[in-house]
Amino acid sequence: MQGTIIKGIAGFYYVKTKENKLVECKARGKFRFNELTPMVGDIVEISVSDGKGIINSVLPRKSRLIRPAVANITQALIVFAFKNPDINMELLNRFLVLCEYHNLKVTVCLNKSDYKDDENNEIIEMLSGTGYDLLFLNAKMGIGIDKIREKLNDNITVLCGPSGVGKSTILNSIAGRVLMETGIVSEKVGRGKHTTRHSELIEMENGFIVDTPGFSSLDIDFIEIDQLQHCFREFNDYIGHCRFNGCLHHKEPNCAIKDAVEKNIINNHRYDFYVKMLEEISNIRRKRK
Repeated sequence: MQGTIIKGIAGFYYVKTKENKLVECKARGKFRFNELTPMVGDIVEISVSDGKGIINSVLPRKSRLIRPAVANITQALIVFAFKNPDINMELLNRFLVLCEYHNLKVTVCLNKSDYKDDENNEIIEMLSGTGYDLLFLNAKMGIGIDKIREKLNDNITVLCGPSGVGKSTILNSIAGRVLMETGIVSEKVGRGKHTTRHSELIEMENGFIVDTPGFSSLDIDFIEIDQLQHCFREFNDYIGHCRFNGCLHHKEPNCAIKDAVEKNIINNHRYDFYVKMLEEISNIRRKRK
Protein backbone atom coordinates (compact mmCIF):
# COMPACT_ATOMS: atom_id res chain seq x y z
CA MET A 1 0.00 0.00 0.00
CA GLN A 2 1.30 3.43 -0.93
CA GLY A 3 0.73 6.76 0.78
CA THR A 4 2.19 10.09 1.83
CA ILE A 5 3.50 10.98 5.27
CA ILE A 6 1.47 13.97 6.43
CA LYS A 7 2.78 14.18 10.01
CA GLY A 8 5.56 12.75 12.15
CA ILE A 9 5.67 12.93 15.95
CA ALA A 10 7.98 11.09 18.37
CA GLY A 11 8.79 8.23 16.00
CA PHE A 12 5.23 7.78 14.74
CA TYR A 13 4.34 8.63 11.15
CA TYR A 14 0.82 9.32 9.96
CA VAL A 15 0.38 8.18 6.37
CA LYS A 16 -2.50 9.17 4.13
CA THR A 17 -3.04 6.39 1.63
CA LYS A 18 -4.32 6.60 -1.92
CA GLU A 19 -7.55 5.10 -0.55
CA ASN A 20 -7.88 8.27 1.58
CA LYS A 21 -7.23 6.42 4.85
CA LEU A 22 -4.98 7.73 7.63
CA VAL A 23 -2.69 5.06 9.09
CA GLU A 24 -0.40 5.44 12.12
CA CYS A 25 2.94 3.84 11.24
CA LYS A 26 6.34 3.01 12.62
CA ALA A 27 9.44 2.74 10.45
CA ARG A 28 11.27 -0.56 10.07
CA GLY A 29 14.58 -0.83 11.91
CA LYS A 30 16.48 -0.96 8.63
CA PHE A 31 16.07 2.81 8.29
CA ARG A 32 18.35 3.33 11.29
CA PHE A 33 21.09 1.26 9.67
CA ASN A 34 20.67 2.96 6.29
CA GLU A 35 20.73 6.39 7.95
CA LEU A 36 17.48 7.21 6.17
CA THR A 37 14.81 8.85 8.29
CA PRO A 38 11.29 9.17 6.86
CA MET A 39 10.15 12.78 6.50
CA VAL A 40 6.89 14.62 6.16
CA GLY A 41 6.09 14.67 2.45
CA ASP A 42 7.73 11.31 1.72
CA ILE A 43 5.83 8.89 -0.49
CA VAL A 44 6.16 5.51 1.21
CA GLU A 45 5.21 1.85 0.84
CA ILE A 46 3.51 0.49 3.95
CA SER A 47 2.00 -2.74 5.21
CA VAL A 48 -0.95 -2.68 7.62
CA SER A 49 -1.97 -5.20 10.27
CA ASP A 50 -4.74 -4.70 12.85
CA GLY A 51 -4.99 -1.04 11.89
CA LYS A 52 -1.29 -0.34 12.55
CA GLY A 53 1.20 0.29 9.78
CA ILE A 54 4.86 -0.35 9.08
CA ILE A 55 6.84 1.79 6.64
CA ASN A 56 8.74 -0.64 4.42
CA SER A 57 10.35 1.75 1.96
CA VAL A 58 10.64 5.40 1.00
CA LEU A 59 10.28 6.25 -2.67
CA PRO A 60 12.93 8.51 -4.27
CA ARG A 61 12.50 12.14 -3.28
CA LYS A 62 12.04 14.93 -5.80
CA SER A 63 13.29 17.50 -3.30
CA ARG A 64 14.38 17.66 0.32
CA LEU A 65 14.79 20.47 2.81
CA ILE A 66 16.76 19.93 6.00
CA ARG A 67 15.48 22.90 8.01
CA PRO A 68 12.49 22.74 7.88
CA ALA A 69 12.55 18.97 7.33
CA VAL A 70 10.13 18.24 4.48
CA ALA A 71 10.35 16.25 1.25
CA ASN A 72 8.89 16.43 -2.25
CA ILE A 73 7.77 20.04 -2.02
CA THR A 74 7.38 22.08 -5.20
CA GLN A 75 7.14 25.63 -3.91
CA ALA A 76 7.84 27.78 -0.88
CA LEU A 77 5.92 30.66 0.64
CA ILE A 78 8.57 32.59 2.56
CA VAL A 79 6.78 34.70 5.15
CA PHE A 80 8.19 37.76 6.86
CA ALA A 81 6.45 40.68 8.56
CA PHE A 82 6.96 44.41 8.23
CA LYS A 83 6.85 44.74 12.01
CA ASN A 84 6.95 42.68 15.20
CA PRO A 85 9.37 41.16 14.35
CA ASP A 86 11.11 43.49 11.89
CA ILE A 87 12.42 42.03 8.65
CA ASN A 88 15.87 40.48 9.01
CA MET A 89 17.36 40.94 5.54
CA GLU A 90 20.13 38.38 6.03
CA LEU A 91 17.73 35.73 7.27
CA LEU A 92 15.39 36.43 4.35
CA ASN A 93 18.26 36.01 1.89
CA ARG A 94 19.25 32.74 3.51
CA PHE A 95 15.75 31.39 2.95
CA LEU A 96 15.89 32.51 -0.69
CA VAL A 97 19.26 30.84 -1.26
CA LEU A 98 18.12 27.59 0.33
CA CYS A 99 14.91 27.45 -1.73
CA GLU A 100 16.74 28.29 -4.96
CA TYR A 101 19.28 25.55 -4.24
CA HIS A 102 16.39 23.06 -4.12
CA ASN A 103 14.79 24.45 -7.31
CA LEU A 104 11.60 25.51 -5.57
CA LYS A 105 9.13 28.05 -6.88
CA VAL A 106 9.21 30.92 -4.41
CA THR A 107 6.72 33.56 -3.35
CA VAL A 108 7.83 36.07 -0.72
CA CYS A 109 4.89 37.04 1.49
CA LEU A 110 5.29 40.23 3.49
CA ASN A 111 2.66 40.17 6.21
CA LYS A 112 1.30 42.95 8.45
CA SER A 113 1.19 45.28 5.46
CA ASP A 114 -0.50 47.95 7.59
CA TYR A 115 2.98 48.57 9.06
CA LYS A 116 4.57 49.14 5.64
CA ASP A 117 6.37 52.50 5.45
CA ASP A 118 9.21 54.23 3.61
CA GLU A 119 11.79 52.46 5.77
CA ASN A 120 10.87 49.21 4.02
CA ASN A 121 11.49 50.52 0.49
CA GLU A 122 15.07 49.25 0.46
CA ILE A 123 13.94 45.68 1.20
CA ILE A 124 11.13 45.85 -1.36
CA GLU A 125 13.56 47.15 -3.99
CA MET A 126 15.94 44.28 -3.23
CA LEU A 127 13.16 41.70 -3.56
CA SER A 128 11.79 43.23 -6.76
CA GLY A 129 15.15 42.68 -8.44
CA THR A 130 15.25 38.97 -7.65
CA GLY A 131 12.42 37.94 -9.96
CA TYR A 132 10.47 36.16 -7.23
CA ASP A 133 6.74 36.73 -6.80
CA LEU A 134 6.03 39.23 -4.02
CA LEU A 135 2.76 39.45 -2.08
CA PHE A 136 1.72 42.00 0.51
CA LEU A 137 -0.56 40.52 3.14
CA ASN A 138 -2.59 41.42 6.15
CA ALA A 139 -3.52 37.93 7.28
CA LYS A 140 -5.68 39.06 10.19
CA MET A 141 -7.81 41.11 7.78
CA GLY A 142 -7.78 38.41 5.09
CA ILE A 143 -5.94 40.65 2.62
CA GLY A 144 -3.95 38.62 0.06
CA ILE A 145 -5.20 35.23 1.22
CA ASP A 146 -7.12 34.54 -2.03
CA LYS A 147 -3.92 35.05 -4.01
CA ILE A 148 -2.17 32.45 -1.85
CA ARG A 149 -5.05 30.00 -2.36
CA GLU A 150 -4.57 30.26 -6.13
CA LYS A 151 -0.91 29.29 -5.78
CA LEU A 152 -1.64 26.10 -3.81
CA ASN A 153 -3.36 24.27 -6.65
CA ASP A 154 -1.40 21.13 -7.72
CA ASN A 155 1.54 22.07 -5.49
CA ILE A 156 3.09 20.79 -2.29
CA THR A 157 3.89 24.05 -0.56
CA VAL A 158 6.11 24.72 2.40
CA LEU A 159 5.18 27.70 4.56
CA CYS A 160 8.40 28.91 6.15
CA GLY A 161 9.86 31.90 7.92
CA PRO A 162 10.79 33.05 11.43
CA SER A 163 8.39 32.82 14.35
CA GLY A 164 5.90 35.56 15.04
CA VAL A 165 5.44 36.71 11.42
CA GLY A 166 1.93 35.25 11.07
CA LYS A 167 2.44 31.86 9.42
CA SER A 168 -0.19 30.19 11.58
CA THR A 169 -2.62 33.06 11.00
CA ILE A 170 -2.09 32.72 7.23
CA LEU A 171 -2.64 28.97 7.36
CA ASN A 172 -5.79 29.35 9.44
CA SER A 173 -7.10 32.02 7.06
CA ILE A 174 -6.53 29.78 4.03
CA ALA A 175 -8.33 26.88 5.71
CA GLY A 176 -11.14 29.01 7.09
CA ARG A 177 -10.76 27.40 10.49
CA VAL A 178 -8.20 27.10 13.29
CA LEU A 179 -5.59 24.53 12.28
CA MET A 180 -2.59 25.90 14.15
CA GLU A 181 -2.24 27.89 17.34
CA THR A 182 -1.19 31.47 16.73
CA GLY A 183 1.58 32.91 18.85
CA ILE A 184 2.69 36.26 20.15
CA VAL A 185 5.89 38.25 19.83
CA SER A 186 7.98 38.69 22.94
CA GLU A 187 8.07 42.39 23.86
CA LYS A 188 11.47 41.91 25.50
CA VAL A 189 13.40 40.58 22.50
CA GLY A 190 11.02 41.31 19.62
CA ARG A 191 11.02 37.69 18.50
CA GLY A 192 8.19 35.32 17.97
CA LYS A 193 7.54 32.46 20.33
CA HIS A 194 7.43 29.04 18.72
CA THR A 195 3.87 27.81 18.39
CA THR A 196 4.08 24.98 15.85
CA ARG A 197 5.88 21.99 17.38
CA HIS A 198 6.03 19.71 14.37
CA SER A 199 5.78 19.73 10.59
CA GLU A 200 2.43 18.69 9.18
CA LEU A 201 1.17 18.30 5.63
CA ILE A 202 -2.41 19.52 5.22
CA GLU A 203 -4.57 18.93 2.15
CA MET A 204 -6.27 22.05 0.81
CA GLU A 205 -7.07 23.86 -2.43
CA ASN A 206 -6.25 20.78 -4.57
CA GLY A 207 -2.76 20.64 -3.12
CA PHE A 208 -0.88 20.22 0.12
CA ILE A 209 0.63 22.80 2.42
CA VAL A 210 3.19 22.15 5.14
CA ASP A 211 3.25 24.22 8.29
CA THR A 212 6.62 24.12 10.03
CA PRO A 213 8.24 25.51 13.17
CA GLY A 214 9.89 28.91 12.82
CA PHE A 215 13.67 29.25 12.76
CA SER A 216 16.10 31.93 13.85
CA SER A 217 18.93 30.83 11.53
CA LEU A 218 19.58 28.74 8.44
CA ASP A 219 22.89 27.06 7.70
CA ILE A 220 23.86 26.91 4.02
CA ASP A 221 27.44 25.68 4.46
CA PHE A 222 26.60 22.41 2.66
CA ILE A 223 26.44 24.36 -0.61
CA GLU A 224 29.63 24.06 -2.64
CA ILE A 225 31.53 27.29 -3.36
CA ASP A 226 30.99 27.09 -7.12
CA GLN A 227 27.29 26.27 -6.65
CA LEU A 228 26.49 29.34 -4.58
CA GLN A 229 26.33 31.69 -7.57
CA HIS A 230 23.51 29.58 -9.03
CA CYS A 231 21.43 30.21 -5.90
CA PHE A 232 21.02 33.88 -6.86
CA ARG A 233 18.44 33.96 -9.62
CA GLU A 234 19.39 37.43 -10.86
CA PHE A 235 22.97 36.23 -11.55
CA ASN A 236 21.86 33.71 -14.19
CA ASP A 237 22.06 36.00 -17.24
CA TYR A 238 25.65 36.94 -16.40
CA ILE A 239 27.20 33.63 -15.36
CA GLY A 240 29.61 32.47 -18.07
CA HIS A 241 30.19 35.99 -19.44
CA CYS A 242 33.12 36.90 -17.20
CA ARG A 243 36.69 37.16 -18.45
CA PHE A 244 37.87 34.10 -16.53
CA ASN A 245 36.36 30.63 -16.56
CA GLY A 246 35.38 29.58 -13.05
CA CYS A 247 34.93 33.19 -11.93
CA LEU A 248 33.48 33.38 -8.42
CA HIS A 249 32.54 37.06 -8.87
CA HIS A 250 34.47 38.29 -5.88
CA LYS A 251 38.09 39.37 -6.38
CA GLU A 252 38.42 38.55 -10.08
CA PRO A 253 38.73 41.43 -12.60
CA ASN A 254 36.42 41.89 -15.60
CA CYS A 255 33.53 40.17 -13.90
CA ALA A 256 30.13 40.45 -15.60
CA ILE A 257 28.22 40.17 -12.32
CA LYS A 258 30.28 42.85 -10.57
CA ASP A 259 29.77 45.06 -13.61
CA ALA A 260 26.00 44.54 -13.34
CA VAL A 261 26.17 45.52 -9.66
CA GLU A 262 28.03 48.74 -10.51
CA LYS A 263 25.33 49.55 -13.08
CA ASN A 264 22.62 48.92 -10.46
CA ILE A 265 21.19 46.05 -12.50
CA ILE A 266 21.90 43.61 -9.68
CA ASN A 267 21.01 44.83 -6.20
CA ASN A 268 24.12 45.64 -4.18
CA HIS A 269 22.65 44.21 -0.95
CA ARG A 270 22.09 40.88 -2.65
CA TYR A 271 25.62 40.92 -4.04
CA ASP A 272 27.09 41.85 -0.64
CA PHE A 273 25.19 38.94 0.89
CA TYR A 274 26.58 36.64 -1.83
CA VAL A 275 30.14 37.72 -0.99
CA LYS A 276 29.51 37.24 2.73
CA MET A 277 28.20 33.71 2.16
CA LEU A 278 31.06 32.94 -0.23
CA GLU A 279 33.59 33.92 2.43
CA GLU A 280 31.66 32.08 5.15
CA ILE A 281 31.58 28.84 3.17
CA SER A 282 35.25 29.23 2.17
CA ASN A 283 36.30 29.69 5.81
CA ILE A 284 34.33 26.60 6.86
CA ARG A 285 36.00 24.55 4.11
CA ARG A 286 39.47 25.68 5.22
CA LYS A 287 38.77 24.80 8.86
CA ARG A 288 37.57 21.33 7.88
CA LYS A 289 40.81 20.70 6.05
